[in-house]
Amino acid sequence: MAQPSLFMATLALMSRRKAENSVESFETYRTYLFSIAYRMLGSAMDAEDMVQETYLRYQSTPIETIHSLKAYLTTILTRLCMDQLQLARRKRELYVGPWLPEPILTTEMDETDDPEKRVDMQESISLAFLVLLEQLQPFERAVFLLREIFGYEFPEIATMLDKSEAACRRSFSRARLHLRTHRPRFPASPQLHQQLLNGFQQAVSAGEMTPLMNMLAEDVTFWADGGGKVKGAATHELVGRVPVARFLLGTRRFWPEGYSPEVEEVNGQVALIVRVGEKAFSVMTIEVEQERIRAIRIVANPEKLARV
Repeated sequence: MAQPSLFMATLALMSRRKAENSVESFETYRTYLFSIAYRMLGSAMDAEDMVQETYLRYQSTPIETIHSLKAYLTTILTRLCMDQLQLARRKRELYVGPWLPEPILTTEMDETDDPEKRVDMQESISLAFLVLLEQLQPFERAVFLLREIFGYEFPEIATMLDKSEAACRRSFSRARLHLRTHRPRFPASPQLHQQLLNGFQQAVSAGEMTPLMNMLAEDVTFWADGGGKVKGAATHELVGRVPVARFLLGTRRFWPEGYSPEVEEVNGQVALIVRVGEKAFSVMTIEVEQERIRAIRIVANPEKLARV
């Protein structure tokens, strides 16, 4: 009787170790998978759901059928995100006011040790870049991210997305052309970016029209994502130096009484987080070109502020 018990105990131990190894193997790629899903969806909550669904599908797959774990997980995740993006777009048609991505703190995020690659990764997670990605079709978005940001070759991408290599190349070219056309030609240095952000906050807080106008580009654009939950938030974009300045100084609703401003790295760039107590009230980012603020984005929907 002792031998069968020992045999069963050994089997149980082996099974337990196999399960632990499976979890550990998946955990190796969890952060990487989230970085893809977040760039695909612009929502940390949805990205976490897609990563978890990928894990569940991985668990139900015989391990011997997986030749490359990273490629397998990337394939499952990307296809899930493409489906989710279709659903999300239909929901966003009913969204109150402008929709902006969910901001996340990235102060301690280090996705690569390569300095040049780190700059690319930070730019690809900025709110401005994620907004541009929203204008792409899900397939174009997936191809562009897998090729440009995560470095996959076109034959690999074609296999992952079950499309021809030629179709992937065409979609990548369209996506790259669109993004190149709409991105700033002369982006500001981090130092100037932070200087303008600080000056902007001071001018709005003090209600000073002239200093604020001097920082804004003539065609500056302003978006505020309140999700219908912030009273008085603009429900459409504002364009032009005068309308934007007047709105900001006339309402100052994004700077509530008793607020405290914090400058933090959000989505790879310095941003202004407005807090009331310990709770985030809003997150503001700016886009700078030719030493002027060309775009202002404020996320105030409380459902999107959990990660800041």
